[in-house]
Amino acid sequence: MTIALFSPLSLRSVTLKNRIAVSPMCQYSAGDGFATDWHLVHLGKFAQGGAGLVFTEATAVSPDGRITHGDLGIWSDDRAAALARITAFLRAQGAVPAIQLGHAGRKASMQRPWFGNAALSEADRARGDVAWDIVAPSALPVADGWLTPRAMTPADIARTVEDFAAAARRAAWCGFDVAEIHAAHGYLLASFLSPVSNRRTDGYGGDRAGRARALFETVEAVRAAWPADKPLFVRISAVDGAPDGWTLDDSVWLAGELARLGVDVIDCSSGGISGPATAGRTPPPGFQVPYAARIRAETGLLTQAVGLITEPAQAAAIVAEGKADIVALGREILSDPNWPLHAADALGAESAFESWPQQYGWWLARRRATTGRH
Repeated sequence: MTIALFSPLSLRSVTLKNRIAVSPMCQYSAGDGFATDWHLVHLGKFAQGGAGLVFTEATAVSPDGRITHGDLGIWSDDRAAALARITAFLRAQGAVPAIQLGHAGRKASMQRPWFGNAALSEADRARGDVAWDIVAPSALPVADGWLTPRAMTPADIARTVEDFAAAARRAAWCGFDVAEIHAAHGYLLASFLSPVSNRRTDGYGGDRAGRARALFETVEAVRAAWPADKPLFVRISAVDGAPDGWTLDDSVWLAGELARLGVDVIDCSSGGISGPATAGRTPPPGFQVPYAARIRAETGLLTQAVGLITEPAQAAAIVAEGKADIVALGREILSDPNWPLHAADALGAESAFESWPQQYGWWLARRRATTGRH
């Protein structure tokens, strides 16, 4: 049976074997920005589990761009080298290795979530996690109790743009085939876009085009540094969900501009400008899919949908109905790293266990023959 969710997707010279992506999920487990065995196993099991596209967590382009001391980084060649064995393993399992490049902006210098998810304190200093100065478009904290950033100068912005470009060059060198610029969830580039957090009066503020300038310059620099035959994604918060904030109309406009700059896919998330992206919400399944659908319909740009996509039939319908070209899973695939393989079986997209790693499929096919269990 032909199921669109399990059809290939070609993006420039890169082909995904299916439309299932593993969304970037911070692990807060790096050592001074270096990937560890945790990251190899964490990401590797998703490739073994059948996902077509596997993203790293948000990977900082500079030390001050980390959310926490546990974030991955790619601000040096040796940190990039630590990611190379991960990209090789993902590719060997048939997945396309992807990296999300980010700068946390005014959400940097925070505790790891299991220590409180607040600004770094004296208790964190005792653990070796020392606070650092943070930057943003304007000197406005996210909310009460958050750190107050320093407003970036034009020179700061130019340096950060080059940090993104240098990170893209390293990402290509260490084997990634997809790069994504993180411009969502209230992090640096998202905070430039939003009138909630950007009160600048120079060329990087003011109207919508001015607030988008930092992102446009970053995309241009990354597109020039990133191989021309490899696709570039941008993750956005399609809506801020805050009064007088960034809107879906703004995102439709932005997507059209990004397409002209060489962006291939818009990854459609939402929220985060005034706190954690998931704070205070109990949204329905697939609540962000309409954002991806509208951007796709009105711009013709490919989109990636994310957010409480949990059931195989739900994911299959999103792609089959043309609402998005890729579906990304987060916590659902943490719970079941073999979700893509189970979904293929449930939807009848393959014969029993044909897509499983042969080291597993050989055993499981025989288990089904003798016990009837999937």
